[in-house]
Amino acid sequence: MPGLGSGSVEFISHNIDQTLRVGARLGQLLVGGDVICLAGNLGAGKTALTKGIAAGWGALEAVTSPTFTLIHEHRRARDKQVLYHVDCYRLHGTADAWGIGLEDLLHDDGIVVIEWPEHIQAALPEDHLWIRLDIMDETQRRMVFNATGERYTTLVEAFRQQVSGA
Repeated sequence: MPGLGSGSVEFISHNIDQTLRVGARLGQLLVGGDVICLAGNLGAGKTALTKGIAAGWGALEAVTSPTFTLIHEHRRARDKQVLYHVDCYRLHGTADAWGIGLEDLLHDDGIVVIEWPEHIQAALPEDHLWIRLDIMDETQRRMVFNATGERYTTLVEAFRQQVSGA
């Protein structure tokens, strides 16, 4: 896993199980108020990564794509905290984002995982973790984590240490 500098890391997943494990490790590190943005083409692994994030975080419910409902809420048993899984594929700009209630989610104490954040980029908080997923071949995915803000730089460094075993 080559480093890209402070607050950035690149990871190559060789199969969906590895993508799920990467997500689970990230999910274990999340705290209330975190905003995770997942960008990439159709089939790049955004929902698979979200499934892993939710599992590592402790979600009680199985994760499915919220493409048609736009937002799925997941809870965990230990503290009833919420993970919001948002799909912005059909949205176009800030007005659409506010129209589905994203502003309320961003001011909540839950975790917000956003697929297709590039569709609503102006509505995103200044500080967030942006993960770009790219298809390399039928099973491999390239994930580039880029932190904006101190919280997310710290998160990426903790993630880097966790996956490298350092």
